[in-house]
Amino acid sequence: MATIHVDGGSRGNPGPAAFAFVIHVPGQPDVEGAGTIGTATNNIAEYTALIRALQKSAELGLREVDILSDSELMVKQMNGEYRVKNAELQDLYAEAQELRRHFQKVTLAHVRREKNKRADELCNLALDGKPLDTPSRAVTGTHKPAPAPKVHASDHAVRADVLACLAAAAKSWAANGPEQPPVGLVWDQIWYILEDGNVLKKKKAN
Repeated sequence: MATIHVDGGSRGNPGPAAFAFVIHVPGQPDVEGAGTIGTATNNIAEYTALIRALQKSAELGLREVDILSDSELMVKQMNGEYRVKNAELQDLYAEAQELRRHFQKVTLAHVRREKNKRADELCNLALDGKPLDTPSRAVTGTHKPAPAPKVHASDHAVRADVLACLAAAAKSWAANGPEQPPVGLVWDQIWYILEDGNVLKKKKAN
């Protein structure tokens, strides 16, 4: 069981926003990630942090994750205690629930901010434009704002194909090691799925 702390923040709400996560697997170095998402609300940033953490966890081949967040709203929405009434959050909620289904077990619990200190620190580093003070396993980046435009049915099909590809690769990596299949091959498969779905431009022939 991996323990994951997630955090998202916005200075202005809405304003400059960022996400962060810390993935802890016993006996292994922590995997930390953070990045900016443009102008967004606190809640959008919190959901973005959850989604990025789930994506990274799948990439690492994790099957059971315990997620801790200081966003009571997000946790209760994900656990079915609150309805998602905000239209901007509905797509992010759906994406997070879809990612959740690819794991054997995912639990979400609310913690006080002082119990989420490292994720909060990483989020503020990203907002300040500072590099993460972490080992090479850190994942950083600047991302497009989390609020996504409404998608068509074909876009959902492409997303499902990409997730299926990642899930199959993660299952193989967990059973056979990180090189079976090679990461480059998995990326090529995803690239072609996105090309066929008209999400990315076709690669130019050499």
